[in-house]
Amino acid sequence: MLAAILFIAFWVVIALGLFFIAVRGGLGGARDTLQSQSRGGRRFAAVMFAIIYVAFGIAIPAVTLAGNSARASRQYAGLTLTSSEKRGRELFGEHCAVCHTLAAANAYGKVGPNLDLLAPPQSLVLHTIAYGCLQNPPAGDQQTCLGYGTMPSALVQGRDATDVANFVARVAGR
Repeated sequence: MLAAILFIAFWVVIALGLFFIAVRGGLGGARDTLQSQSRGGRRFAAVMFAIIYVAFGIAIPAVTLAGNSARASRQYAGLTLTSSEKRGRELFGEHCAVCHTLAAANAYGKVGPNLDLLAPPQSLVLHTIAYGCLQNPPAGDQQTCLGYGTMPSALVQGRDATDVANFVARVAGR
């Protein structure tokens, strides 16, 4: 709401400035009016210009961006992420994004499988995190994993692995 008010205020100030220029007969008339003022009036105009410049050029974008980041990181594709899923997104970015593609984490890896296409269940993700994946598993090894490449085991462990698995299972393919 604050961002909308500041956006409107910015355009109101621009409109008033253009109106001032138009009423004075163009840029030359506006310049003559400002220069014919007292030294204090010119100083006041310069200070006001600097304040408006800083407010609209720095403060408004900073307030808008700072206020939006917390909300944006809690959601993806209409889903509100829980705190553990949000943590899973962060961990995925740190440990998995280099190899895997997952749009919800802005990950575009080329080595591992595309998790958006696979949309694996939480149990399969958790199993693959815990045990890894081998290209050519030994005979008799009942290896179930997300792809056919090589992935080391235990990249994340414990609660962190569960958070990553819950995050991937919830957002993959959306």
